[in-house]
Amino acid sequence: MKIKFIFFTAFLFCQISFAQKKDTTAVNKLSEVVVTGQLEPQSIKKSVFNVRVISKEDIKQLAANNLADVLNQYLNITIRNSGSDGRSTVSMFGLDSQYFKILIDNIPLVSDTGMGTNVDLTQVNLDDVERIEIIEGSMGVTHGANAVSGILNIITKKGGGYRWQISTTVQEETVGNEYALFNKGRHIQSAKIAHNFNENWFVNIGGNRNDFAGFYDNMKGKDYAMNNGLRGYKWLPKDQLVGNGLLGYQKGNFKIFYKFDYYGEDVHFYNPILIPQDNYPFPETYYANDKRFITNRFYHHLNSNGKLFSKLNYNVSLSHQKQERDLERFNYQMETGKEFDNNRQTYQSKEVFYSTGTLSNFFNSKKVDFQLGYEITNENGFYDATAGTFKDDQQQLKDIRKRLENYDIFTVAEVNLTDKFSIRPGLRYSIQSNFDNQYASSLGLRYIFKKGLETRASMGKSYRTPNFDELYTYFVDSNHNVQGNPDLVPENSTSYELSFKRSCQLRSGAQISNNVAFTFMNVDDRIDMVLTQVVPSLSYRYVNINAYKMWNASTTEQYSYKNWNVKIGAALVGISRKLDLAALNLTTDDKYLYSFQLNSSISYNIPKWNTLVALYYKYNGQQQQFVAGTDTDGSAKFFLNEIKPYSWMDASVRKLFFKNQFEVMVGARNLFNITDVQSVRNGGGSTGGAHGSTSSDLMLGYGRSYFIKLTYNLNFN
Repeated sequence: MKIKFIFFTAFLFCQISFAQKKDTTAVNKLSEVVVTGQLEPQSIKKSVFNVRVISKEDIKQLAANNLADVLNQYLNITIRNSGSDGRSTVSMFGLDSQYFKILIDNIPLVSDTGMGTNVDLTQVNLDDVERIEIIEGSMGVTHGANAVSGILNIITKKGGGYRWQISTTVQEETVGNEYALFNKGRHIQSAKIAHNFNENWFVNIGGNRNDFAGFYDNMKGKDYAMNNGLRGYKWLPKDQLVGNGLLGYQKGNFKIFYKFDYYGEDVHFYNPILIPQDNYPFPETYYANDKRFITNRFYHHLNSNGKLFSKLNYNVSLSHQKQERDLERFNYQMETGKEFDNNRQTYQSKEVFYSTGTLSNFFNSKKVDFQLGYEITNENGFYDATAGTFKDDQQQLKDIRKRLENYDIFTVAEVNLTDKFSIRPGLRYSIQSNFDNQYASSLGLRYIFKKGLETRASMGKSYRTPNFDELYTYFVDSNHNVQGNPDLVPENSTSYELSFKRSCQLRSGAQISNNVAFTFMNVDDRIDMVLTQVVPSLSYRYVNINAYKMWNASTTEQYSYKNWNVKIGAALVGISRKLDLAALNLTTDDKYLYSFQLNSSISYNIPKWNTLVALYYKYNGQQQQFVAGTDTDGSAKFFLNEIKPYSWMDASVRKLFFKNQFEVMVGARNLFNITDVQSVRNGGGSTGGAHGSTSSDLMLGYGRSYFIKLTYNLNFN
């Protein structure tokens, strides 16, 4: 009830602010142009979808180097960090990263187990980003499989307004309270050059290095030579290298560009267990079995758009992406600091050929537009047995090589019945190589009332295809029994959204905007790893068994006056997950479990000092879900697992010097010094008793950290 009251208060504040506005809707700011899910680039006001935009200024003010740095502060999004492997993934509406699709210039980004899904956010560099567009809810018609909870599209920079643009950046950051110039903290360097050869040709080249030296906490690092379990790091060290280039040409209505990206990453694991060596008559020496995980990703994208026959608008993209992950095992000699017996092999790779294209503007009419599109995906996936979870039923390690293909066609129409009322139906049909053919459908409505109130409603049906782990895992020994299921079928989902938005100017000159949205989502044939037997040992298997329902109410309000800019938002989400263990005759109820989020930001520009001050805050309320386990007597049982609430705050000060060419930024992340959050299993478990509770800590961050960022920009003709 307390959570509902807080949410209602925030909602009421939003509505009261409407009553204080003038009747005029004149807003001085230019409309934002969006491209995600549109028939052609258009203002955000004309979009039938409720598009959320993260601007270049927002990214800059957060001193964000990768996508994880940005999304921590946004509603309905939860970031899952893992210090053990250095990954960060996104969860939206309680659905994990398998349901949320990440694209770069409308091309889904390859990942370990998916195409656009399960993306490690720390591997998405933001150096050449113009803006980020987010649409919540099912987007299966325009973006295909797995666009269930939403999509995120990164729009990169294409050319510039100057003949030459040169930018270099150095950023130094503490990791918690740990920092040294070379072997502690976070060290980032980047450089970018853009050149317009003439009015038609342009080129962009950039590079970035991000050296995360790891987080020690109570650990002692790689050269600690005592065999007491303290060697190594709590968060693993990680080196990242990024290189990108873009060559573009435009003349009249014709545009073409080729974009290349390279991403390289080394993650280092230092074993806390030391192995003694006899060194008689001298004291014994030690070495450790260490390893590093090496990622190399290559991204190619060729895009052309313009007009055919002086009428039709076309937009065609071809993409080739390849990612390889290598495991290098080696022994580390403690006394000399040297490696020996190095052995490196590729344990996971994925190569994807992808193409998508659209034709639109079939009618010479502002009332009706029609788009016809296609999507082709050809994935070649490989998992080596050293990944650790792929064995056959004779316990022999095996390699998995699979090809997944889909050939899709989709169509979208946009009908403007009046200047205020638009309808947008859509349909996609997908021919699948490994599953039954799938389809997605959508219907969007937009109506503009008097005084600038924008109303949008949408319904979408989408699907999620099973990933490699869910299909092919087979890890069975004396201690484990986890099995994939090659007979899995795609999940199907339906979502509904209703939103209201208004932007107005007050008599004082201030500008205020409100956005209220309601969402309901239902997922059928939900894939989960379920407990299938308890005796003689615990056995788990992926099956299409569970149901998922979610409703969400959210509100955001932005207020701008002179040099002030204030944003506040709140969201309440209720999730119903019915878990059914048919083999054990166990099921949960389908009651809704609730979670509340609040976010806000405030910035103030000081023109006299050419300085901008900003503060960001997000509150993540308690999260609950049922999980399967065993009671103290060994019988299967469901337990209610709770993740306790926590808050996150960032702050920064940015100042410009020398005619805005030199920029200095200082700030702090995680001001509340969050490291772990408590996870409590109510009802006990195998260690807690039938009527007790057990708790553990989830790793969220490495504590309060501070940064300084220096940027030099040089633009000239």
